Amino acid sequence: MQSFISLMGQYPTVFITLAFVFAAVIGSFINVVIFRLPVMMKRGWQQECEQFLEEYQPAAYQALQQQKLLQPLDKFPERFNLVVPNSTCPKCKTAIKPWHNLPLVGWLLLGGKCAACKQPISPRYPLFELLNAVLVAVLAWHFGPTMQFALAAVLTFALVAMSGIDLDEMLLPDQLTLPFMWLGIIASMWGSFTTLESSVIGAIAGYLSLWSVFWLFKLLTGKEGMGYGDFKLMALFGAWLGWQMLPLIILLSSAVGAVVGILLMVFKGNGRNYPIPFGPYIAIAGWVALCWGNDIVNWYLSTL
Repeated sequence: MQSFISLMGQYPTVFITLAFVFAAVIGSFINVVIFRLPVMMKRGWQQECEQFLEEYQPAAYQALQQQKLLQPLDKFPERFNLVVPNSTCPKCKTAIKPWHNLPLVGWLLLGGKCAACKQPISPRYPLFELLNAVLVAVLAWHFGPTMQFALAAVLTFALVAMSGIDLDEMLLPDQLTLPFMWLGIIASMWGSFTTLESSVIGAIAGYLSLWSVFWLFKLLTGKEGMGYGDFKLMALFGAWLGWQMLPLIILLSSAVGAVVGILLMVFKGNGRNYPIPFGPYIAIAGWVALCWGNDIVNWYLSTL
């Protein structure tokens, strides 16, 4: 392993290329996570509701059973997770052949259409694969063949998945935010991006920063301005990068969110009350801070 790392250090172009290809392959799986994890979560919530009714409202539960309403709310098979069933065309349900599922290449070979029914395949699939590949290639260029690169790549995979889910569902799953927050704290034990002390304080401060904004906004307006998943995502970045990076992440995410919000109002006619997910903007800001946070902070301090 050490010899391989040394070899990659001697040939950075090869390392960046390998990182790009590997990340594109992982990007194909991330598309699966973005699509399937919310379905799995909704099924879990439905099962919890049914268990609650069965225990505390047996009459209502029996009535629902008699009316055959206790069925999955989606159209997918009973056994449905990140591995099974195999991927199929959403229109004609034809199984997708392995070579048609190749990252980036498969969509291009098919001309963006299903091989069986010729219905268009959304370009979002290759776009997410390309996004994942480009981001990890940048990490390979920035960090080189180091443990920091490996950890940053794993975090990037999670951030792309979380952003995709938030864009689709206005939801940041605990199944992703919480494990990766803990991974950031564990990584800090070896000083990967920050110290353990800064990591723990960062996780606490990251959560409380947006939690405080949430409750202040709610007290003033009576409305909820963001979801609890945003608090946890900010705690995640506090754990990975330390509390010192939180002001930069909040500033950058707010700036990106404001720009996107204005563009949506201008070009799509969305009103001021139109909800937009904030998670992707936090993810963008946190990823930028992961790579160049110290440089940005040092540049700002030098201008004072």
